Amino acid sequence: MGNDNLRVLVENVEKVIIGKTETVKLLIVGLLTNGHILIDDVPGVGKTMLSLALAKSINADFKRIQFTPDLLPSDVTGAFVYNPKTGEFDFKKGPVFTNVLLADEINRTTPRTQSALLECMQEYKVTLDGRTFNLPQPFMVIATENPIEYQGTYVLPEAQIDRFLMKINMGYLSSEEEIKVISDQKIRHPVEDIKPVLDLEEVLKLQQKVKNIQITQDVLAYIVSLVSSTRHREGIKLGASARASIALMKASCAWAMLEGRDYVIPDDVARLLPWVLKHRIILEPKVLITGKTPESIISELLKNTPIP
Repeated sequence: MGNDNLRVLVENVEKVIIGKTETVKLLIVGLLTNGHILIDDVPGVGKTMLSLALAKSINADFKRIQFTPDLLPSDVTGAFVYNPKTGEFDFKKGPVFTNVLLADEINRTTPRTQSALLECMQEYKVTLDGRTFNLPQPFMVIATENPIEYQGTYVLPEAQIDRFLMKINMGYLSSEEEIKVISDQKIRHPVEDIKPVLDLEEVLKLQQKVKNIQITQDVLAYIVSLVSSTRHREGIKLGASARASIALMKASCAWAMLEGRDYVIPDDVARLLPWVLKHRIILEPKVLITGKTPESIISELLKNTPIP
């Protein structure tokens, strides 16, 4: 089990998400590594449908939270509620108790509520009043941000945004792809007809299989060289931590498996580097003024780092 199942999974999600094969694969990389994905893009490009299509394809429980300024931590995690019949407090689970959680516009809620979700992402459990409740497995958060509208938003702190395995974007469709999308939705949305092609047990087995993907010392050194170069490069105010190296290693293993290999090659690392690193580095203001972006800096790092 493995490569064929993953190919079928990609094809199944693409019945709903047209023309975004790489984006679909990156989301599945998050699933395979038990990681979380941040999607930074404008409204209306299919972020919700992408998340729902993945959840339905693996027969997972799916919940969505619309983050707003008045959302409380208990609205995410759940809370103890008094039961008059028993005279005790029962724990009422919040929407975080699911397999795939869509955290829509995560930057619209307060830091207190953001941190409640990010703690769940890190620990895979909820702790309230000294009691611990484990989250279902697999558990994956797909969070979205609108990169254009900043009024009334709360930027995620660097230490917290680092919890996301990758930050990806979808982008607009080509004219031909957009014609197909609106044609497909004339009668009903394709996501309504999507059927599971994997179950949760198979997903957990695939997550274990990713851990067995081979990665040589040379490729590991290549990963560390790329990530550590962000810490002493002129123009970068904050470089990436060792967590970025771990994320890049795990993501590369998952990508290799998606490509039908049981070993990682340097090209896997180079391909995933921008998605893993761009939300983990902060540029100096003087560099931003010149028009440089995290993506362009990462591209320069790739060119300047010897390939093993």
